[in-house]
Amino acid sequence: MELNIPLMANNIERTDLDVLIEFLKTDSILTQSKNVVAFEEEWSRWLGMKRSVFVNSGSSANLLSLSALKYLAGDGEVLVPTLTWVSDIASVIQCGFKPVFVDLDPRTMGMAEAEIRKKVTKKTKAVFLTHILGLNALSDSLLGFLKERKIPLIEDVCESHGATHNGKKLGSFGLMSNFSFYYAHHMTTIEGGMISTDDEDYYQVLRMFRSHGMVREATSDQWKKKFVAEHPDLNPQFIFAFPAYNVRSTELNAVLGRSQLKRLDANNEARRRNFKIFLDNLDPEKYRTDFEAEGSCNYAFLLILKKPDDKLRDRVTQALDRAKVEYRRGTSGGGNQLRQPYLKGVVKEDPRKYPQTDHVHFYGYYIGNYPGLEERKIRALCDLLNSIPA
Repeated sequence: MELNIPLMANNIERTDLDVLIEFLKTDSILTQSKNVVAFEEEWSRWLGMKRSVFVNSGSSANLLSLSALKYLAGDGEVLVPTLTWVSDIASVIQCGFKPVFVDLDPRTMGMAEAEIRKKVTKKTKAVFLTHILGLNALSDSLLGFLKERKIPLIEDVCESHGATHNGKKLGSFGLMSNFSFYYAHHMTTIEGGMISTDDEDYYQVLRMFRSHGMVREATSDQWKKKFVAEHPDLNPQFIFAFPAYNVRSTELNAVLGRSQLKRLDANNEARRRNFKIFLDNLDPEKYRTDFEAEGSCNYAFLLILKKPDDKLRDRVTQALDRAKVEYRRGTSGGGNQLRQPYLKGVVKEDPRKYPQTDHVHFYGYYIGNYPGLEERKIRALCDLLNSIPA
């Protein structure tokens, strides 16, 4: 039986194309301008944060947030998940921090709280936590611990737009939060990312880091006057405060983002409904179904074998291939990051020391979940998976 479930259906609708066409008919600036500002303001209101900075990708959001942390907090260690996307860890290394790895909690897929508590030291500059595939990785006790120790939380919410903790959106708890608007995520600007923060100093530094480190990108007169006073020999229009980047996005991306944001909440409800159908109909004897799903908003179905079983894994892989169900092995970001070549020679860590992550690496998948996915296909997918002999 062929189910023909792609990893992602086209989430750019005719209405999105129409607003782009209408915008292009106007005599408007196409580089970063009024629509970028409007998108940042609309996103901040939706999320419940004071300020946001639109960039060209979620990976750039990661890089800028760690760059700002380095400038304002100095050198040290950053706790990172062992299961995450490459740019989370790469940005930590690129900014000169030491990454300290943390195994996952199998029910939240996020960093295990007990390990965070154990690995925090006086050198810790931040906990960089990823909300995996729409699940909430926060707890009140973790937030309380970080507040007590005065350790900043940076949230990677690239896979979890609209997921909540205690009814409050993920990405509104940390010092900074990062989002991706890549084509396959909850909403898209084709490529794009956002950094949100309530901290005024971080907001000003992020704006400058986004655009070559130029001081004129700051919106604060205080920040501008500081650099102008310190560098009277320079043209105020061309003071470069940091050896920074050009990771600006465009008006076209912002126009598309503003269009997509209008239906994000409705689309997220469909994703939540789909995920519940999937978990309710999956065999809990073969697969993990006991995720902490309260407040989740999944753009992918988590399919993880309950026990290590190479033969069952191979049969699952073959069945998905035959049914033309697209999937990714190892779930988020290719599994255990300590097994990836980019960390060889950089970090001396045995990946086997992180058994929960290693289990997902070898026995985990994700399958696409999107608003247009029919309930009958979700149920048929579960029937197929449940029929595979253990």
